[in-house]
Amino acid sequence: MVFAGMTFLFFFLPALLAVYYVIPARLRGARNVVLLAFSLFFYMFGGFRFLFLMLTSIAINYTCGLFASDGQTEKMRKAAVIAAAVLGLGLIGWFKYSGFLAETINKLGTGIPVPNITLPVGISFYTFQGLSYVIDVYRGDIKAQKNPLKVALYISMFPQLIAGPIVRYPVIENAIDSNRETFEDFASGAVRFVFGLAKKMLLANALGEIADRLFSSTQGSLAAATAWVGALAYAGQIYFDFSAYSDMAIGLGKMFGFHFRENFNYPYIAKSITEFWRRWHISLSEWFRDYLYIPLGGNRLGRIKQVRNIIIVWLLTGLWHGAAWNFVLWGGWFGVLLLGEKFIWGMLLERSPSPVRHIYTMVLVVISWVLFRSDAAAQAVNYVGMMFGSSGKLYDRQGVYYIIEYYPELIFGVIAAFPVKDYITRFLEKRRGALSDALLLWGPRALGLALLALSYLKLATGSFNPFIYFRF
Repeated sequence: MVFAGMTFLFFFLPALLAVYYVIPARLRGARNVVLLAFSLFFYMFGGFRFLFLMLTSIAINYTCGLFASDGQTEKMRKAAVIAAAVLGLGLIGWFKYSGFLAETINKLGTGIPVPNITLPVGISFYTFQGLSYVIDVYRGDIKAQKNPLKVALYISMFPQLIAGPIVRYPVIENAIDSNRETFEDFASGAVRFVFGLAKKMLLANALGEIADRLFSSTQGSLAAATAWVGALAYAGQIYFDFSAYSDMAIGLGKMFGFHFRENFNYPYIAKSITEFWRRWHISLSEWFRDYLYIPLGGNRLGRIKQVRNIIIVWLLTGLWHGAAWNFVLWGGWFGVLLLGEKFIWGMLLERSPSPVRHIYTMVLVVISWVLFRSDAAAQAVNYVGMMFGSSGKLYDRQGVYYIIEYYPELIFGVIAAFPVKDYITRFLEKRRGALSDALLLWGPRALGLALLALSYLKLATGSFNPFIYFRF
């Protein structure tokens, strides 16, 4: 089940809201049970066997959390954390990477059978979320939760279950125990959800159509400008696709009284790769920083080990995104760029004019998305070659056609990728009065209704509607 689908919008969400809010607010436990039951059903919709896997993950993290708590011996607590990591990452390893490992080994001349395993939706997200809970218990940052239903709700809560953001237990611990839903939260959450839905339906899908057609073009045939159109379209698609899901997740969370942290902060305005990764998929970057980079020693053990730690983190970040060598290379690409900014050209970059820094960042990021989008490294190299003129053609009618055909989506995509909304909000806040206050309150709601209508029209046509991050 996807948020941008008829089943969710017309059946699942209305039914959940009706059942959840018919229960009096004082019966917090009953509301939590309803939210848990609907969340498990939401996940089961993709396959009953996947629900069993999730329940197994919940049981592992709940049990290990109890044994990692303060009341146990230090030996037991360490064993519990290790068990949570081995079992949790073992599940990811089998379902996500066993086929990739077998194929890689077979290239050396062996004949290992390659398992045909369907990847459970969202396994990377909820596994990292559950593991962070056990580690936080072990560190003493939180108390172990004795009620298994509350741990189950934390891990399986449907808004962020499939594609994040990765939520830490301390963020929602108090809300699970003593949530207080308000009309203001519900209204702002609904508006945030609708804006995310519109991002997905009106921008990401249109840009995805351009990217799919151009990336599937005959090898070496694209003019340079046309290849850039395809690469930029994919850069827009993956941003609007993923940030839209995060917007919808954050909005849905607020509708039920939960406040998830932001996962994107206009990454395409970044003026360095370092800044880009402070703005893109923030919850994943922070997870790797807090649970891998810092425990490895971070930057505290000398430059050589710091370089080692950065490379390890980024190779694993790439592998987290997918079981293929192009993802490993994608992670390595960013690792090398971040090391370069830290130790080689960072000072020169800081002294450069702002437009130069922005162009530098966007060119390198767009190239990275070509590697991310391609099925293999050779395809990525071929496509990047076309971007820089390997076909011998600078431009052709094909690129012009896509620009003319999709110019509304391209224009609004550029606007939405920059903090225009923030500029308008600050402008109105500085000029407080009846008109500006009315615009601040009702402007987003009126625009949200219009975007909702347009999104429904797109849904009704049954058009192209993938979710990129569902495969991670």
